[in-house]
Amino acid sequence: MRAFSLAVCAVLALGGAHAVAGDLVIGSGSAQECSDAAQKGRSDNRSVLACTTALEVETLNFRDRARTFVNRGVLQMRQRQFAAARADFDQANTIDPNLGEAYVNRGATFVGESRYQEGVQQIDKGLALGVKEPEKAFFNRGLANEGLGDLKAAYKDYSRAAELKPDWPAPKTELARFTVKRP
Repeated sequence: MRAFSLAVCAVLALGGAHAVAGDLVIGSGSAQECSDAAQKGRSDNRSVLACTTALEVETLNFRDRARTFVNRGVLQMRQRQFAAARADFDQANTIDPNLGEAYVNRGATFVGESRYQEGVQQIDKGLALGVKEPEKAFFNRGLANEGLGDLKAAYKDYSRAAELKPDWPAPKTELARFTVKRP
C-alpha cells in the first residue's frame, strides 16, 4: 500500500522557523529510493537522480508517478530550487488534481521565496483537499501569515499545528515568541 508522509524542509528563515514539505512513500526501486530520501530529509543530487530515474525508466501507475513528482519536488525545494520544485508539483497536480500535498508543497515554495499571499492560497487548496499531516500545512501557513503581517492568523495557525502534533517542537518554538493580550 502506498502511504503519504511529510519531511522537514529548511526553505525559509523567518524568526528561526523553517517551512516544511510533504513527501510521499511509494513503490520499489528508484521510486522507493526517491521516497526514502524525501522522507529522511535528504536533498543530495543522487536522491534527485533516483527520482528522475524512476520517472523516466520505471513503470509507475498514475498515483505513484504523481507522488514521485512530489518527492522530487520536495528534494529540489530543500536545495532551494523553488521553480524546479514547483514544476514538479504542477506535474503531480496535472496527473492527480486532488493531490493535496502538491498544493501544500507548492505553497511552501512560495513561502520560501517570500511570496506569502500565493503561499497561503496554495496551502489553503491543499488543506481543503486533505493531507496526511495537516499540522505541517498549518505551520507553513503560519509562516506565510506572519510574513504578511497577520500575526493573529499566524498565531492561530501555529496553535493549530501544535494542537495537531503536540510532540513537534517547531510550532511551540514559534508560539513562544508571541504574547497574547486579553481585552
